[in-house]
Formats: sequence, C-alpha cells, structure tokens
Amino acid sequence: MKKIVFFILFFSCFSGFAQEDAWVYFKTKNNSQSYFDTPLLMLSQRALDRRIRQSIPLDSKDIPIDKSNINQIKAVSGITVMAQSKWLNALHIRGTEAVINSLKSLNIVDKVDFANKALNSTSKIASASKTKSIVKVLETQVNFTYGSSANQIQMLHGDILHQQNYTGSGKIIAVMDAGFPGVNTAQPFQRLRDNSQISGGYDFVNRNANFYTGDSHGTMVLSSMGGYKENSLVGTAPDASYYLFRTEDDSSENPVEESYWVEAAEKADSLGVDVINTSLGYFEMDKASYSHTYSEMDGKTAYITRGAEIAFSRGMMVVVSAGNEGATSNPHVGAPADGVSVLTVGAVNTSKTITSFSSIGPSFDGRIKPDVMAQGQSVVLSDPSGTIVTANGTSFSGPITAGLVACLWQAFPNKTNQEIKDLIIKSADKYNTPNNQYGYGIPDFSLGLSNGLDVNDICKKSVFLYPNPTSDISIVSFSDNFDTGLFRVYSLVGQKVFEKTINRAMPSVSLKTLQAGVYVYEIDCNGKVISGKLIKQ
Repeated sequence: MKKIVFFILFFSCFSGFAQEDAWVYFKTKNNSQSYFDTPLLMLSQRALDRRIRQSIPLDSKDIPIDKSNINQIKAVSGITVMAQSKWLNALHIRGTEAVINSLKSLNIVDKVDFANKALNSTSKIASASKTKSIVKVLETQVNFTYGSSANQIQMLHGDILHQQNYTGSGKIIAVMDAGFPGVNTAQPFQRLRDNSQISGGYDFVNRNANFYTGDSHGTMVLSSMGGYKENSLVGTAPDASYYLFRTEDDSSENPVEESYWVEAAEKADSLGVDVINTSLGYFEMDKASYSHTYSEMDGKTAYITRGAEIAFSRGMMVVVSAGNEGATSNPHVGAPADGVSVLTVGAVNTSKTITSFSSIGPSFDGRIKPDVMAQGQSVVLSDPSGTIVTANGTSFSGPITAGLVACLWQAFPNKTNQEIKDLIIKSADKYNTPNNQYGYGIPDFSLGLSNGLDVNDICKKSVFLYPNPTSDISIVSFSDNFDTGLFRVYSLVGQKVFEKTINRAMPSVSLKTLQAGVYVYEIDCNGKVISGKLIKQ
C-alpha cells in the first residue's frame, strides 16, 4: 500500500512538470506606423502589387510582432517559443501549465489559449468519445506503373487552358507539406530546376533552409503540378514557379504544426505568392486532449483555419485537400479544409465517381464542403527517385486543382482571388445542385476561362477548338456574339499551311491534309487575332 501511495504522489508531482502547448496573444502592436510608412520592410514589391491589383489595404495584421514582446516571453524561465504569427499577433509556446498561466499577469498579454482546451477557463471540456483523425499527411497508396497523366488534366479541361498557353507562367505556388526529397535530383523535376522555377523554400520543422528532406509526400504532391516526364507525366502548372515549405513533422501530431503552417503562409504572403496548396489536414493529435472536435470545424476556430482565412484576405488563393476519412466513423473534412474562403477539393476516380475515402461535409456550421472535386484515385505522379507511380488520395486531387487555379489566374491577372474562386465553382457540373459529397462538383476550367472573358471581347470567347489533339476534324466553339472569321494554321517556322472561313453554321475544320505534328492556329475576327497550339495526330 505504501508503494502505491508513493507512486501516486510521485506521479502527481511529475505531472505538474508536464509540458503543455499554448498560444499567447498580445494586446497591441506599437511599431505600426514605421512599417506603414515603409511597407517594403514587411512585404516584397510583388506582394504589394498583388494587394494593389485587388484593392486590399495594408492593416495591422501585416505588421510584425513587437520584438520586445517576443523577447519578454522568451526571457521567462521554462518557456520555449516554438513559432510566431504576426497575423494573429501570437506566439506558440511550450512550458508547464503553471509557468504558462503566469504569463497572463504580463501587461502585454491579451490572453493565453492552451492546446488542451480543458485548461482554458472559458472552454468546455471536449467529449470523451474518440474521433477518427484526418491524417496530417493525407494517406496515399502507391503502385508502380508507367501510365498517362492525361485523364487527371482532361477531366478538368485543363488541357484547353494549356493549349491557350495558360500553363501557370508568371504565377507562384507555395506548397506546404512534409518534405521534398528528390526534387533536387529526380528527372521529372529537371525542367523545374533548369528553368529556375524552384524559387526557394524553408524547413520550419527543423528551422533550416534544407527543404529537400523529410517525408516524400510533398515530392509527389509537387509532381502533380510541376512534374514533367515526356509521355508519362505532365503537371497541371508546368510553367509556374514554386516555393517549398516543410511545415509537417511526419513523426508526430502536435498543434505546433498548425503554427508552422501559419508562419509559412505569412512568409508566402510576404514573397508575393499567388496560390497556396496544402495536402495536410488536422483533427486528432497524439495527445488526445489536444485533438479537435467536429464542433470546431466551423471555419473560425482551429488555429490553422484562422490562418488560412487571413491568407485569403491578403489576396492569395488557398487550395486544400478535403481529407481521406470518408469511409470512417468521422467522415467530415478537418482543418483547414473547413475554412469559409479556402477551395476544398475532394476526390473522384477516373470515371468521375466519388471515392470511398474522400472526406465529406458539411462543415459544423452547415456549409457545403468540399467545394469541388478532382481525380484522386490512380493519380500519375513521381516519387523521389523519379519513378512514375500511381497513388490515391485527396492529397493529389487538391494540387491537381491548385495548378489549374494558377493557369486560370494567369489568363486573368487582374481578377481578385474571390473572382477566380467564383469562376471555378460556377463552372462545376453540380453548381445548381450541390451536395456534401461532391460539393459543387467537377470544375470545367475551360468554361471558367470562357465565362471570365469580358463580354465585349467577342473574339476571345471563340478560341476553343475540340478535339485538340485531333486526327481529322476540329470544331470552333462560338460565342453568342461571334458569327464569322478566318481560321488559319501555321507551321512552327511561320509558314501558313491552311486557311478557311468559318461561321456559326459551318464551325468544323477538316485537317486531314495536314501532316502529323504541332502547329499554331489563329482565329481572326474583325482584326483581332487569337492564337493557340494545334496538335495533329
């Protein structure tokens, strides 16, 4: 009995020294005016240009945390600062419950939130029922194969954007994931390396610049957007530039990874990134007391979701995989897929049927989720060695879509992120009858492109040929306002090899006489000339 009593006392004393995770929020920022006067101290010119194009003013969220506040917290014995967020004016800290609670007495501190919600005086204790996690690195199943990546692009009509030379050029995508081994050596990423399309990156987990380490999940995610291996793999945004941020520690599940993500999103903002892609989801943590509940999937509670919403408010598109928990007892999307503004992507198979694993909606507050769907089964990818493989997961339907978001935005560089998001959702095949399995359905990026054109630009609404590639006949898709024009075909050295007058009554063009190869086509209407690539098989 004495031994048992001693053990209980020992355990009680030891538990008092247990390390807890928490966020400490500051009351104000006292250094704002100097940054407003010199905004390049906090944002790059490219970031400022993005704000100007979208009429987004600078505000206090853009101002860095006061260094004196950070130093004051660091100076407290027993406190370790793990991450920081200027957007939320907060630090992610680690220490004992007692030491963390002592910070509340500091006049710079607004509030302290423990990751263990039972330790927050205003929080309700979460239900003891166990929820199934939405896995932080959304699980994948890989099978070796040499296939074609055409279906995953053509399903979304992304090939039509590519034929109009909208391939992501001039756009920057930030990829938040668990690591990128092999991107610096494998052949399918050679094109990115040769063209200096890897703009940089950072490992927030280990706090160093070597982001080519960690789990291979990020490598495969990147390959779906930027990979290129002739006749095997073409990413959806092969000409975009990329920042690679490791925010996920694949060896554990802790709220600090949400804080790393927000820190990386702030860095992406400052660098002028256009699109954030993340195939990470958070629900259950290693410490059960840190886990989220479904009631927190309301678009405004989880730390990472709040960060994602602010990222969208800065003018970036945030594309998030829905999760792979559709067949579990807790099938709903997790954080940050629950965000109001984020574009959440579920998974269908090659026949456009929802996969069993794709997480579903609604969000806890009743919103439609996911937003759209893309291929997430038998997706063609590259592994770190450069081998072409297939894999399953919304981890890949998300980035497939994110790449085409960049391509569409390339076509409309002056549109806002909300306008681009609206074009995508309104193009989807279930837009008029959405549900919480498919969301608004499978987007048609060629329709989004057509719908985004100015109503007065009648010529540009008539540039679409189908099928393309073709072995025989292509048909010009006419707008309501365009009735006639000249269709011309040129060789790659500029020699005209074909010309025909086309109109609404006779929109087809027979290309039987052309030899197989790649050409440039033009449609000339009223002196306005629109061109694109034409492939004759």
